[in-house]
Amino acid sequence: MPFQVLSVEVDESIVAGESPTAYVSRLALAKARAGLASAEACGAPPWPVLAADTAVVIGGEIFGKPRDALDCARMLGRLSGRSHEVLTAAALVTGRETSSCVSSSRVRLREISPAEALEYWNTGEPADKAGSYAIQGLGAVFVADLRGSHSGVMGLPLFETAELLRSAALPRWLCAANGAAR
Repeated sequence: MPFQVLSVEVDESIVAGESPTAYVSRLALAKARAGLASAEACGAPPWPVLAADTAVVIGGEIFGKPRDALDCARMLGRLSGRSHEVLTAAALVTGRETSSCVSSSRVRLREISPAEALEYWNTGEPADKAGSYAIQGLGAVFVADLRGSHSGVMGLPLFETAELLRSAALPRWLCAANGAAR
């Protein structure tokens, strides 16, 4: 499906007492609504807007993006040798209609030394990743086990996203020969 990436600013602060599922759901919906508002402000027709947000959760604590190398080392130290949950919410806004879903996966990382965490930080990869690692990149070397959605851990759960598109009667496939929707 053809798409255009929109960059929007959304406050990602955690609201006191907010559950991890409510947190990612709220942010995904806020990003989708902000994307729709941004597109409309530029005079674009009211196209559907899809957004997602991911959080890593361990012991009830939500790990967002690391602030710096020390925060990255702290997060990877907490995740080292343990299992954690990765929650990714996807939200679809089509005009006045909204729908959303949440993908939950279980990931276990191998032991990561503080020196290795710092070396990984120096690659630049973990700087904008929830939980300080990217399963689709160099951080894949830390992943010992995954139960759930690989694409959800990457940041956009494809199965759930396809279901959102289907429920909104939006095409999920385009015929390469003529661009017709299927």
